[in-house]
Amino acid sequence: MAEPSINALSPQHWKDYELIDCGDFEKLERFGELILIRPEPQAVWDKLLPESEWQKLHHIKFKGRSATAGEWVKKNSKIPDRWHINYQNKDVSIKLRLALTSFKHVGVFPEQAVNWDFISSKIKKFKTPNPKVLNLFAYTGGASLIAKAAGADTTHVDSIKQVVSWANENQEISNLKDIRWVVEDALKFVQRELKRGKTYNGIILDPPAYGHGPKGEKWKLEDQIKEMMKEVVQLLDPEEHFLILNTYSLGFSSIIVENLIRGAYPQVKNLDIGELYLKAQSGINLPLGVFGKFSSV
Repeated sequence: MAEPSINALSPQHWKDYELIDCGDFEKLERFGELILIRPEPQAVWDKLLPESEWQKLHHIKFKGRSATAGEWVKKNSKIPDRWHINYQNKDVSIKLRLALTSFKHVGVFPEQAVNWDFISSKIKKFKTPNPKVLNLFAYTGGASLIAKAAGADTTHVDSIKQVVSWANENQEISNLKDIRWVVEDALKFVQRELKRGKTYNGIILDPPAYGHGPKGEKWKLEDQIKEMMKEVVQLLDPEEHFLILNTYSLGFSSIIVENLIRGAYPQVKNLDIGELYLKAQSGINLPLGVFGKFSSV
């Protein structure tokens, strides 16, 4: 068995996003012109910048009432609750609407830009016209927009109607159209597509550690990811394809992701595994998940 390369990948050259510093379970980051302080469970070390610098720089801070829910505190009332940022690589550009949610999220996971670059570059190399791409656990649709902008016939699946509506708004402000929106449990959708004999050239999975489907279906990563992987690889076009599996779970290593992919798809080629991270302006690196990806091109 050939040993895959193990990489650590961080987005580069994103003008509208910057991690400034992180530590003491928080991160200081810029989205467009706004600088936010948010909780970050991975940041178990000390901050590199002094607390006075954090307080001077930030416009908004999330103060949690619990591990997940809380409220945003603004320095002044003129700071908006919603704003837009842009993302551009050598192939495509998109626009995203951000918002201050009660769960510390703002509508984008910046480390995913590394995967966005992979998606657009692979789609551009495909010989298949209008290649089909399936985005599962698709959230507000950054990867879906990238795939569509690169020329793919794109299907976006998420179990939460509100975030699918948010993704549709991102499609509109990005001047894109005709993404297929599906509000459904991801595993059920995959099983139905298999029965229909459907295939896809690209599949993207970014599953949460825990989640629920629209009809109360329970998702627990370690209990169901093996079944999901064995089902989803059957949807891959055998000739031209790529697959990305990204996990944000403190208990998942790159070796686990490698074993899951090899177990589900023994014929895998060009396998790349490793960690996603954000490099802070202060010099510290923030790990934000483990990835596994492969492609036929």
